[in-house]
Amino acid sequence: MYTFLLTILILDALLLGVVILLQAGKGGGLAASFGGASSSADSIMGTRQAGNLLTKLSWWCGGIFLALAFVLQLMSARSAVPTSVLDRMSAPAPAAAPVTPDANAPALPLTAPATGDSTSGQ
Repeated sequence: MYTFLLTILILDALLLGVVILLQAGKGGGLAASFGGASSSADSIMGTRQAGNLLTKLSWWCGGIFLALAFVLQLMSARSAVPTSVLDRMSAPAPAAAPVTPDANAPALPLTAPATGDSTSGQ
C-alpha cells in the first residue's frame, strides 16, 4: 500500500510540474514557446478555457500532492518510542567474555632488549 501511494505521489509530482510549466505567465511562459495563442490546445478550447483548465489541474494536483504526502508521513511514523541517550548510559554494560591466551602463541617481552654497550660511544 505504501509503495502504491508513493508511486501515485511521484506521478502526481511529475504531472504537477508539467501543468505548472505549461501555464502562461505574465511574460508568456513556456506555453508561448510552443506557439503562443495559436497552439493546438488554444485553437480547440480557446485561450481562456485552456488557462482555466491548466489552473484547475494545478490546484487539483497540488491538493492531491499535499494529501498523499500527509498520508505517507502518517504511514511511515515510528511505532517505537524513542529512548534517551542518558538512559542507555545508566544501563549496566554487558559482561565481556574472558580472554584466554593461546598456548601456542609466543610470549612477548615487557621491555625492549638492549642493543649495545652504553659506554662505548665516546
